[in-house]
Amino acid sequence: MILTLCAGMIMMGCNNLGKGTTIGAVGGAVLGAVVGKLAGNTAVGAAVGTAVGAGTGALIGKHMDKVKAQAEAVKNAQVESVTDANGLQAVKVTFDSGILFTTGSSTLSNVAKQSLSNFANVLRQNTDCDVAIQGYTDNAGWKNSTAAQSAEKNQKLSLQRAQAVTAYLQSVGVSAAQIRSTEGFGEANPVADNSTSAGKAQNRRVEVYMYASEAMINAANNGTLQ
Repeated sequence: MILTLCAGMIMMGCNNLGKGTTIGAVGGAVLGAVVGKLAGNTAVGAAVGTAVGAGTGALIGKHMDKVKAQAEAVKNAQVESVTDANGLQAVKVTFDSGILFTTGSSTLSNVAKQSLSNFANVLRQNTDCDVAIQGYTDNAGWKNSTAAQSAEKNQKLSLQRAQAVTAYLQSVGVSAAQIRSTEGFGEANPVADNSTSAGKAQNRRVEVYMYASEAMINAANNGTLQ
């Protein structure tokens, strides 16, 4: 079923409208969780008690195209489309920790604050998007620490960095209610090879997910989402 869905998505093209329609038509919470797992973000998605229809998926996909375009204008932000736990299109924004923080620190740099201020404008313009913020590190060990101790310290640092991003976004006007979760995952879920310096740099990151809130899903169900 998953292979058939993926083939259909490829045939329909890469725009979010097409993908939203496909997922909505075949989907619902169970299939959405499977697709979301493949995207690596199963925890991201508003709680939905019923299956999401084709029309809902299409409208949310079209809306998320606009959100993605706005996020792409933010300096130092890497932006891509992903699938949330409901099988709906979401936007993933990644900030390299090398831009946000100095080594071993959770204090935001001035460059980071400028980028996050611009990103906050995107969030304020899209209050129907819920937000999840996730911090990650590489697997580098800490001085005078065992591997287990280093992993624990990296997890703590990743959470502190995610919390720093959350706190700053709120300080520049993003509603606390819009940010639904702030988590640190430490060394987990690497996106590159930790055996190289370049790979480690990619793994030190903060990811921000913008996904459909319950209000957005309801608006899409009612056909009123623009």
